[in-house]
Amino acid sequence: MKFGLEIQGVSKVYGNQTVVKDVSLTVPRGQFVCFLGPSGCGKTTLMRMIAGLETPSAGRILMNEKDITKTPVHSRNFAMVFQALALFPFLSVEDNIAYSLKLRNIGPADRRARVRELLELIKLPDIGPRSIDQLSGGQRQRVAIARALAQEPMLFLLDEPLSALDAKLRDHMQVELRQLQQKLQVTTILVTHDQREAMTIADTIVVMADGVVQQIGPPTEIYRKPANRFVAAFIGQSNLLDAVVVDRRHVRLGNSVTETGAMPAHLRDGDAVTISVRPENVRIVRNGEDTANALYGRVGFVRDVGDHIELRIDYQGRELICIAAPAEWAGIAVDEQVAVHLPIDACTILAN
Repeated sequence: MKFGLEIQGVSKVYGNQTVVKDVSLTVPRGQFVCFLGPSGCGKTTLMRMIAGLETPSAGRILMNEKDITKTPVHSRNFAMVFQALALFPFLSVEDNIAYSLKLRNIGPADRRARVRELLELIKLPDIGPRSIDQLSGGQRQRVAIARALAQEPMLFLLDEPLSALDAKLRDHMQVELRQLQQKLQVTTILVTHDQREAMTIADTIVVMADGVVQQIGPPTEIYRKPANRFVAAFIGQSNLLDAVVVDRRHVRLGNSVTETGAMPAHLRDGDAVTISVRPENVRIVRNGEDTANALYGRVGFVRDVGDHIELRIDYQGRELICIAAPAEWAGIAVDEQVAVHLPIDACTILAN
């Protein structure tokens, strides 16, 4: 079977509040999947139901075609790492990692061999005898991952395990975690509210809001072809422009008619839509230079952050954000009149 984990119409209700609503998805074996969304969107509750820490109010959860909806936590052979790592402070690093092996009655020699293997895997081969309070934040994170992997789980679940780390260490650990997962080919689900983290490490992103799945797809698809206004706004920056359909290839933005490419089949002339275009896809042209498919406005703000320049353009009371390399926009100043070119292939039409 291609799909190791299958979620079928799962919901979770607390009293009168539905926190997860009719979620269905499959997680292929060996894939790294991220549940992404703002706080309170239901992503952690969904993971807890997968882990067996919560029981679904409706729906089923299957692993390798077996219904595990009511299977106890200890019988699922899933490993989980929480934001609070819950390492045992009174045990050494090697005893922390070996803990689950001891519970499974693995012999001392085999335990030691497995611990050595895992310490090599997390690139900390010499810290086995240390106590937990002698470790840095990044080292503790790796030990928690090694402890979870010691039991050779069918599914590896991580609930925002990197959020407590500083930005530089978090970036480093994201890469390390992804490389480790690729090496082991263990099916992994990560819960996060960090869009960059999900974009960095996931094969597939499941975007959630208000307990509902908004979009499922690879990171590039989620970013470049958002399914709706929420996804476009939540993942990175996006210009979201209210428009009206003129015909099958054009919309009206304020006083301008702009070409956007083919319309989704269900839209009709006169329908209200939203045009999503990423700031890095917008091109600025000085007023007076010829350009097609342009909106004309005034530069209201310029920010040079080193590797790129951000401009905010006032177009008929709407703000357009534009990003490009410094060499492209050198000398453009506040109050200058410019044309904002919208590339046809970079505009996504979203129904309102």
